[in-house]
Amino acid sequence: MILRRCLIASLLQLSVLATTTGAEGRRSNRLGEKTAYCRSCDWDDEFRGERRLPWSSDSQRPFSSQAQAPALEVIPLGVSGSADNRVDLVFFSDGYLASERAKFIEDATRLAEDVSGNQTFHAVKPLLNFWGAFTPSNESGIGTGGVPKDTVYGLYRPGTELRAVYYSKPEVARAACASMGSQCDYPILLANDPFYGGVGGEFTTVTSSYLNGPLVLRHELGHSIVGVGEEYDGGFAYCGANAALEPLDIPWKRWLPSSHTPRIERSIMPFQSYPWTMLNMSSSWTAEFTSSGIYSRYLVKFSLSGIPSKSSFTVTLGGEDLGWEPERRVGLDRWHYDIHRADGLKPGVHKLNFALTDPALEGKAQLCSVEVLEFGDESEFNSTPGHYSLYPTFSMDNQTSYRPTNEGCLMRAVTKPSFCNACMEALWLSLLKRVHLIEGVTERCTPQNNTALSLSLVPLAHLRQTFPNAIDHHTPKLAEELKNESYTIIWKKGGDQLGEYTNMTTAILDQVNAAGTYTVEVKFATDAVRLTDDSALMDRLEYSVSSPCPR
Repeated sequence: MILRRCLIASLLQLSVLATTTGAEGRRSNRLGEKTAYCRSCDWDDEFRGERRLPWSSDSQRPFSSQAQAPALEVIPLGVSGSADNRVDLVFFSDGYLASERAKFIEDATRLAEDVSGNQTFHAVKPLLNFWGAFTPSNESGIGTGGVPKDTVYGLYRPGTELRAVYYSKPEVARAACASMGSQCDYPILLANDPFYGGVGGEFTTVTSSYLNGPLVLRHELGHSIVGVGEEYDGGFAYCGANAALEPLDIPWKRWLPSSHTPRIERSIMPFQSYPWTMLNMSSSWTAEFTSSGIYSRYLVKFSLSGIPSKSSFTVTLGGEDLGWEPERRVGLDRWHYDIHRADGLKPGVHKLNFALTDPALEGKAQLCSVEVLEFGDESEFNSTPGHYSLYPTFSMDNQTSYRPTNEGCLMRAVTKPSFCNACMEALWLSLLKRVHLIEGVTERCTPQNNTALSLSLVPLAHLRQTFPNAIDHHTPKLAEELKNESYTIIWKKGGDQLGEYTNMTTAILDQVNAAGTYTVEVKFATDAVRLTDDSALMDRLEYSVSSPCPR
């Protein structure tokens, strides 16, 4: 059983007792007890936004332990095994009327299927359960301007911009999760809102945005489940397996090319801003920055909302149109854009200009974030996808830390579908610390009156229900990883290895000498985890046979 009880203020760590499996099986000397814990980084993340602690306003107040849980209709969305031996993610409804129950189930199912069917979480899907928990709200939608509506968990936006979605009733959300027992490890508050938004923290919040909901959810689960920090520039929480504060202390050393001497890739950030400004026809938004002129390439990054067509907006640098094209499916929702230039900026002052050209979009069009990065040439800054090195990341205070890849992780670029290898390894280890590889051992008598012990394992490696050949052909790396997964199984009796049953899930015991104590040890291997000696990859179970089968 895994019980998540993380006070954001204190980040408590609770040990969880292992569950006994089988009438006489015990895990008293298994390799590594499973514990539920909070991530080491103390943040309340609203993707690409400013820090805001949960107790920093009247409406985002510390919870009361006296709240009663709302009535919940629990709906299975994707169940791989017993909640006692899985990591359980629950979508709680907020802003859905009783008449919108079907919409909630559709929205929650779509999000669950996206994160578990996409390459981000597909490999670890056998370790996860997804549930929906429906409670009708009295009002549809969520609040804006810092004022919650009459909804179950009181979700709201602090302004009108498409950024954070906060909760005003954390005590209710906590009681709801607690009422589900082992079925709720990671509560996700799902807002009935069609646009971008969300936060991470004790509760992950996410919207039903068709385009952005899955993207934000993957990123926030990276914080909640994996315990990794940000990789985008302008943040503050750089910690975990994907962050190096010093170039000599690299958490992802195992993923560096064997022939590669770690180096800092050459780049600089001459400008960054989070304007969160509504655009209008009377004046464009402009900013000036200075370039040293000693870099070979540059990138202009920005995010927009409320601008669905190319004819409605222009962005120029030094008077040159950068050729912005809107995301085809975006509508009025928010999206992140990268415009790369293969030539370098000249030394001196440069002017960025963002101009709205459609008066009908006044009051809707918003410029959310702007950033300019400069890079050395390929010999100084390796931009090859999949290359691992020390890539500088610049914080809100312009302090430098380092990340594993250039743009190869959804913790940096929310529009990316995958974690980098460092984050993916951390995901595996985080989940396996919460799940026993051995589900149980069953004892039976064969027709020949021999005692048979059958081992039940979490369906990884060759036991996966969907074998790698069925994996989407667009993810060859994932398919290769799944093909290379393996279980190593060792049976012992009284400390002596039973070699004939190595890597077998069933052991047929000698009829005369069947009685005794047996130990089965299991080790899981995957290309996604290079930390091979970690106890999370191992499990052990003792089982006692009291008497042989009758002759």
